[in-house]
Amino acid sequence: MNSERIIKKYPNRRLYDTEVSRYITLADVRDLVMSGQPFRVLDSANDSDITRAILLQIMLEEETGGQPLFSANMLAQVIRFYGGTLQGTFARYLESSLDLFAKQQQEVAKALTDNPFETVTRLTHKNVEIWADLQDELMRAAGFPVAPRKKGPP
Repeated sequence: MNSERIIKKYPNRRLYDTEVSRYITLADVRDLVMSGQPFRVLDSANDSDITRAILLQIMLEEETGGQPLFSANMLAQVIRFYGGTLQGTFARYLESSLDLFAKQQQEVAKALTDNPFETVTRLTHKNVEIWADLQDELMRAAGFPVAPRKKGPP
């Protein structure tokens, strides 16, 4: 089912999945994320969307157990972007980077059945082009002039 699931968070801190009509845990919400199921978490008191807060809570739990994804230095650098003029650009940059990484994971998995050397070469050229585009966008947002580039493989 591809419809967006609605999860209600009650004042007692419990999460209620309206699709399956039962209380769930943060681990269940994490499973929804991992399976790619679209969902929203709403505060039962006022129906405000608190999905981001729940996702951050899951990330915090993931970071405190096992091998962390973010170093202290990386987190400090991210925090420095809050409130700055480049906050929106940085957010788009991170989101685009993560989208690209996820797409490439899928392509690499598919490519294992194709010619792996050709696939890696194609992905490398594509990566360089995409990263250059993202860097140009960041430089433009910071007010620096950006020279036009030739597109395509060298």
